[in-house]
Amino acid sequence: MNTMSRGSEFWLTTGGLGHARPASGTWGSMPPAIVAYAMLVLGIGPGNDLAWVYYTVLALICIINSGVCVLLGHQAEAKWGKDPSEVVADETAGQCLTLMFILPGMCNCPLTSMGAVLGAFLLFRVFDILKPWPAGAMQKIAGGWGILLDDLFAGVMGGLVLMLILYLMNR
Repeated sequence: MNTMSRGSEFWLTTGGLGHARPASGTWGSMPPAIVAYAMLVLGIGPGNDLAWVYYTVLALICIINSGVCVLLGHQAEAKWGKDPSEVVADETAGQCLTLMFILPGMCNCPLTSMGAVLGAFLLFRVFDILKPWPAGAMQKIAGGWGILLDDLFAGVMGGLVLMLILYLMNR
């Protein structure tokens, strides 16, 4: 019998979003995208004096959700099985990484901010779903690290592609 606390389940499912269907991973990727967009619209982002706030907030969300996956992943797998779809704290963490690749000067108004965040969101989801190497290989690791690492790799891969696209669009 698994005795996961409500608090553990709340954190692992990013406030319950992991229970949303269809595509629980997409739901779990939304909170950091919404937070990033709100900060960009408020003038907090890459290329200005408050860039440190943007990066710090996203880094904290990433670190907290990564810690949740690593520390509680074994409970999640005991309750729901290997790399369960209910656990979306890993998507929340990975999405933060992609959003950190938005380049300075690419978000000067709400419309360009929306485009950059939407691009980051979609690229992360594509890499998370397709799981190209080495992301796919990371899922074979047991426990919380296996739940988390594929999403962190997907976040970095999505971020690198986003940075390249934004750079080429603004040359």
